[in-house]
Amino acid sequence: MPNTTLHRLPDQLRADLRLVFVGTAASTRSAAVGHYYAHPGNRFWRALHEAGITARRYRPGEFASLLALGIGFTDLSKTGAGMDHEIARQSFDVVGFRAKIETYRPKTIAFTSKTAASLFYNTPSSAIALGRQPQAGGFPAIFVLCSPSGAASGHWTLQPWRDLAAWIKVD
Repeated sequence: MPNTTLHRLPDQLRADLRLVFVGTAASTRSAAVGHYYAHPGNRFWRALHEAGITARRYRPGEFASLLALGIGFTDLSKTGAGMDHEIARQSFDVVGFRAKIETYRPKTIAFTSKTAASLFYNTPSSAIALGRQPQAGGFPAIFVLCSPSGAASGHWTLQPWRDLAAWIKVD
């Protein structure tokens, strides 16, 4: 089991969540304040509400309260922080992530970037499509969302987030 004292952000996981958001790693700002998607330029919290996943717009400091809504959080690297290209490749723990998902068994997981999904699938991010993914051997439903990071503004669209909202309401 990894040493959680070195984790930049604590996992927010429990059994049978309806949705778990999966990032690559904490941003520098998120690591500093201890909240998921904390940078003011990050669209995560706005997208969550605008897509219809939450009834109101939450703030980064309220991330733990989403567990009550059946929404959890984790990252592929629990020890790295910063922009994806700044994070040591060996800190990405896909095997550990898979074990968490098998332990907690959420209904749906949503990668918050093509980069996170490409690490999971071990394929170039250019080969990853946005939206719902083909079923992956006993894994829950998987969605790939546009990165909410301000650094990814040129590729932003809310539609995959809306598709995710529609999926979890049907589920």
